[in-house]
Amino acid sequence: MKAQILKAFKHQQLIDMMYMANDGSISKRRIKILKVSGDTFQAYCFLRNKKRTFKVENVLSLIPVTQKERLII
Repeated sequence: MKAQILKAFKHQQLIDMMYMANDGSISKRRIKILKVSGDTFQAYCFLRNKKRTFKVENVLSLIPVTQKERLII
């Protein structure tokens, strides 16, 4: 999973992410990764409209947003 995060960061891709919070709740978020450090990464979260810090171990899935999908939103 960390390799996918680093690749998305390197290419500045938007990502659709399924994420499990510490309380066990699961959310789908669209993010842009800003910084990767250790077991966490910072990203701009379009769901909350602010910068958030995420744990790599809590990421359930990552899907790059294609150019076509960007045009729809």
